[in-house]
Amino acid sequence: RVLLVESGGGSVQAGESLTLSCIVSGYTYTRGCLAWFRQVPGKEREGVASFDFGTRSTGYADSVKGRFTISQDIAKNTLYLEMTSLIPGDTAMYYCAADFRSGYCYPPLERYTYGTWGQGTQVTVSS
Repeated sequence: RVLLVESGGGSVQAGESLTLSCIVSGYTYTRGCLAWFRQVPGKEREGVASFDFGTRSTGYADSVKGRFTISQDIAKNTLYLEMTSLIPGDTAMYYCAADFRSGYCYPPLERYTYGTWGQGTQVTVSS
């Protein structure tokens, strides 16, 4: 059973940086999909960044392009989201997501592509 555990959230000032981590355990696949989503109360969960485990290709929401970087450390079974130049609009609960059912990661930033979710880590950016 795949298990995702996020960490690294916190409270920062606008312009600062933060790196989120997600330990991915319980899988033995060589292909799959990984992603970071975020959600604020009263709004839909939105895809932020995606990582294709097989091709190692990445994708980003327009709102974070150039500021966020998704990466994976295979040896540590960890997915990262490096966030720079943070703005108050980035304030949200951030969730790690994974799917190893088909290895077909499309669409990469849609919630229904992913079947496994972490519990989330809160990021708060103040101005």
